[in-house]
Amino acid sequence: MKIVVLDGYTENPGDLSWAPLEAFGEVTVYDRTSYVDSLLIAERIGDAEIVVINKTPITKETIDKCPNMKLIAVLATGYNVVDYEYAKEKGIPVANVPTYGTQIVGQYAVGLLLEICSHYGHHDKTVKEGKWANNADWCYWDYPMIELYGKTAGIIGLGRIGQATAKILNALDMKVIAYDAFQSEAGKKLAEYVELDTLLAESDVIFLHCPLFPETEGIINKDNIAKMKDGVIIINNSRGQLVVEQDLAEALNSGKVYAAGLDVVSTEPIKEDNPLLQAKNCFITPHISWAAQASRQRIMDITADNVKAFIEGAPVNIVNK
Repeated sequence: MKIVVLDGYTENPGDLSWAPLEAFGEVTVYDRTSYVDSLLIAERIGDAEIVVINKTPITKETIDKCPNMKLIAVLATGYNVVDYEYAKEKGIPVANVPTYGTQIVGQYAVGLLLEICSHYGHHDKTVKEGKWANNADWCYWDYPMIELYGKTAGIIGLGRIGQATAKILNALDMKVIAYDAFQSEAGKKLAEYVELDTLLAESDVIFLHCPLFPETEGIINKDNIAKMKDGVIIINNSRGQLVVEQDLAEALNSGKVYAAGLDVVSTEPIKEDNPLLQAKNCFITPHISWAAQASRQRIMDITADNVKAFIEGAPVNIVNK
């Protein structure tokens, strides 16, 4: 069995082993493959039967050029980079990793909020630059310190990750409310379900933990921002397309939104002309909520399980049945 990994570096920059996949055959790993060079993509796949990707696109053209392809295994939950409908027509299952980073993504979301509230990185930098040693007072702070106790956190999307975030927010003694089209008993134990307009109006902090669907695309827009409290904080480490970025940038610059903590943007890697890069009080990290070693190890293990199940004739986690 020939297996090719087209963009392995973000999954395994050297601190994991490809042994779980090597147990099933000959594995060729490329750290990176151009996302736009379809000829190179097809050339690297060659006659491999199993193609493992993270963000390298697998198009109809690539599928047609690689007739030996039997399985596409995605090292992630999202699989929109694959023409999975055409793969289905050709009898090629596409397997993903549906759950692997629930806890770390919830942890990261709250971490973005805590950085906004206390500016840890900034103050560490100023101390090391000598500001504290040469300060006239025994302490200083360059930004307002925000206490979260008693404030209201609104979560849009109270699925597994939303619930993981809610547990942490409850431990901070925040009031937690949530909007979700599908309510659950588990969710009711962690938050009060409300209508979206109620959440927008009452929340001091809004977390986005919903999937990207047509009805959620651009859910953070100028009209919904107008319904929010002045000085609201917005956290998004779900999908960048949930936010109309120009609208958020304008709200940050006007002060309507006090701050935003973002781990995702609409086009990744971020474009140099993204308006959020110049917006006030906007914290942006490079889509790394998921990247803890333990989380990436789960991706490796589940992907290996997906490959094993396929070889044994009982495929699992197939998104294009």
